[in-house]
Amino acid sequence: MSIWEYANPKKFMQTSSWALPWVAGLAVVCLIVGLVWGFFFTPDDYKQGSTVKIFYLHVPAAMMAINAWVMMLVASLIWLVRRHHVSALAAKAAAPVGLTFTAIALVTGALWGQPMWGTWWAWDPRLTSFLILALFYLGYIALWQAIDNPDTAADLTAVLCMVGSVFAVLSRYAVNFWNQGLHQGASLSLDKEENVADVFWLPALVCIAGFVLLFVALVLMRTRTEIRARRLQALLARERLA
Repeated sequence: MSIWEYANPKKFMQTSSWALPWVAGLAVVCLIVGLVWGFFFTPDDYKQGSTVKIFYLHVPAAMMAINAWVMMLVASLIWLVRRHHVSALAAKAAAPVGLTFTAIALVTGALWGQPMWGTWWAWDPRLTSFLILALFYLGYIALWQAIDNPDTAADLTAVLCMVGSVFAVLSRYAVNFWNQGLHQGASLSLDKEENVADVFWLPALVCIAGFVLLFVALVLMRTRTEIRARRLQALLARERLA
């Protein structure tokens, strides 16, 4: 079996129809377990107090904001190379989800930053690159809406996605590139000296799993909607020609 079989809309719809309930159900379970565990059954941090618990929303949302754009980039490249419409529609479907995660990361970051830094916003390298990434999400969505021809829209948004990937990378590695930024380093790392304590780390992993599954579920749902909308447009076009 080849992975390219799922580029066929019919095959994709059949597979996603049974996969979606399972993925969505697992996402709900992981999110409930992870957030309840993190917010109610972990201690306050000795420096940050209860404010540290925003970590369970902020870190997974920030990770998925970046990874959503990476997924869009891969899907866009597949479209440019192989012209599979499902990949273009999947990239289109992922954009509003990625924008939502980006907004959650920015808002929760501001809520954490005010008591920790004494300000809701600072022109820190990572914060600035993340804000620019949010603007690229908005531009990507607007470009899809502005162009009537879907193939042309897919081509142009794919190019925009490649350009925006620079800021996705900067959002991830800005702390490493610019040491003078206020933003802390990675909270979850293979380096034990940088990693958070296990009491925070384990529920955070469950939350991250929940956000990943939620992203997959929402993208599957929205891609199915986009395929149905494309089919409806094709039927209406045939009726007008008849």
